[in-house]
Amino acid sequence: MAVRIGIIGGSGLYDMAELTDREERVLSTPFGDPSGPYVLATLRGKRVAFLARHGAGHRLTPTELNYRANIFGMKMLGVEWIMSASAVGSLQEQYRPMDLVFPDQFIDRTRGRISTFFGNGVVGHVGFAHPFSHHLSALAADCADAVGARVHRGGTYLCMEGPQFSTLAESRLYRTWGADIIGMTNLQEAKLAREAEIAYSTMALVTDYDCWHPDHDSVTVEMIINNLTENAKTAQQLIATVVEQLDVATSDPAHSALATAIITRPDAIPEKTRRDLAPIIGKYIK
Repeated sequence: MAVRIGIIGGSGLYDMAELTDREERVLSTPFGDPSGPYVLATLRGKRVAFLARHGAGHRLTPTELNYRANIFGMKMLGVEWIMSASAVGSLQEQYRPMDLVFPDQFIDRTRGRISTFFGNGVVGHVGFAHPFSHHLSALAADCADAVGARVHRGGTYLCMEGPQFSTLAESRLYRTWGADIIGMTNLQEAKLAREAEIAYSTMALVTDYDCWHPDHDSVTVEMIINNLTENAKTAQQLIATVVEQLDVATSDPAHSALATAIITRPDAIPEKTRRDLAPIIGKYIK
């Protein structure tokens, strides 16, 4: 059975109890090693690939993550849809701890992270005005409603560098920008998934109000983990329901994102780059 759905588990979601018929797959990519082995398993009758974003024991910081290897590995496995889960802080009063947010926009506050597969002799420019899969996000939000979660459809995810949390001045500034939630990981995943022609969505689990809030002026890891642990069962149930209901034969605009994106003349692309990127550009560059 083909693996067409990928799941990336963030802080607090390092495994899923419902996964059966498990097989660990260790992959090596042209961009180095992913965060760990992919767990190929059956979930609600479909084969999925699960990856713990931060590795076993949560040993990789957001900056240390090899985003390219993680997404390229999913592409090597045949994945066309990725549902990710992430812990986030809230920048607005209406997003309460324990709420689920399915954002539709990003603001980038990371510094120097590599977030493209292109370079080394090939240039591509994908559209990123709408960074998430509308179809996958809408399905996930519908499933979240069905399990009784407090759900927010849409919103802007501000991706910061970390690993430190925001200063009070930064947190207040982000609120004036209209950002809704803040996290440290999803932007690079979304950009690379788009280049890999994988439809991507995230389930953002609100763990705390960021330090702008008078009751949360000292955000702690303990506070975050406690809320994540409490919400982990809901998150697993939700992801399983999304997998069950997702029609993998559905076409998403992300699945043809490179159709008009590669600008380099084919005969000018170095052979090694052509080989390395074959899973991504192979159908366009013969």
